[in-house]
Amino acid sequence: MESKTLTDILDNGPFYHGTKADLQVGDLLTAGFNSNYKPEVIMNHIYFTALPNGAGLAAELANGNGRARVYIVEATGTFENDPNVTDKKFPGNPTRSYRSQAPLKIVGEVTDWVRLTPEELQTWRERLAKLEKAEIIN
Repeated sequence: MESKTLTDILDNGPFYHGTKADLQVGDLLTAGFNSNYKPEVIMNHIYFTALPNGAGLAAELANGNGRARVYIVEATGTFENDPNVTDKKFPGNPTRSYRSQAPLKIVGEVTDWVRLTPEELQTWRERLAKLEKAEIIN
């Protein structure tokens, strides 16, 4: 998949990253951590979206015991469409999801995103468990 330069804008954002980590404005999010969906996989990219509720879903499903958080982030380098939810698996990029090998800088936090009900969260976890055999494009 071809990466775009910062001048080849894929999306104008703003961009969001969902996690259970307690972070501060100015902190950098980096690749190199275990996947939330396949813990044995070390991720080569950091993932983000232009949809706050999409980041909220990722935060709810993230590993860890902290509270789900959605951070506003800025890309510090090039980024590309996330092939796990775009053209390699689904047409286009309806989730406005991206990934980068460069860090993301936290510039704020969103607190008014739509949270899942316990039933919705369980449904998502069941779906992900069925996809355990699916390949993560890393």
